[in-house]
Amino acid sequence: MDKTGRLFAIIDSLRRRRRPVTAEILAEEQGVSVRTLYRDVQALVALGAPIEGEAGVGYVLRAGFFLPPLMFTADELEALVLGARWVEGRQDGSLSRAAGLALAKIAAASPDELKQRIDEAGLWPVSSGWREINAPLLATVRAAMRAEKTLHIGYADASGAATERAIWPAALAYFEEKHIIAAWCLLRQDFRSFRIDRVTSARIGDEGFGRRRAVLMADFWRHRDFSEQPADMICQETRLNPAA
Repeated sequence: MDKTGRLFAIIDSLRRRRRPVTAEILAEEQGVSVRTLYRDVQALVALGAPIEGEAGVGYVLRAGFFLPPLMFTADELEALVLGARWVEGRQDGSLSRAAGLALAKIAAASPDELKQRIDEAGLWPVSSGWREINAPLLATVRAAMRAEKTLHIGYADASGAATERAIWPAALAYFEEKHIIAAWCLLRQDFRSFRIDRVTSARIGDEGFGRRRAVLMADFWRHRDFSEQPADMICQETRLNPAA
């Protein structure tokens, strides 16, 4: 990678992080010496990049810095195209439309060469078939997650028994034929998973989460081990602990 590309890569690396990162880590990522990394950062600061650094702590990009869209590598572009097309094919109306619009915006803001590469990427996700999905319900779940508001749902378990639950939705998993809400269940005081096709009603309440969703997700992953639990088992048994 030439120096110009490396400078952009350093900015991009800093922009992805919320906390300071050391020169040693940045140098290793770029495949250069720490001395070279120091010179690169000095060059970026001289060009006006709002990089702040402190010995022993590391570098951080000051909040609010905007970097215009850059050229993508071939792998980056193919990843964006494939991911956007996969989402576009889901039965989640607003999210599907957003994926197509996002890809169109990337193309519109890109040079002609990049637009052509998007059209000719040749990568298409293929589904073995779809079940009907309640798209408005998916949108409601995502809205509750974004706002960090309690979601009140009606739910039917595998035997058809109906319950009312108040949950903090932490994540929404999109499997090929099923969608799963991973959530903290206020009734059970534990993490549970809920299949979208068994949710009979849903409304967003005024009550906020008891803790930030980022913290909730960290707790979720810390207490769950999927190493011996295949995805189809999660779908069939409605588990991360059964929603019972």
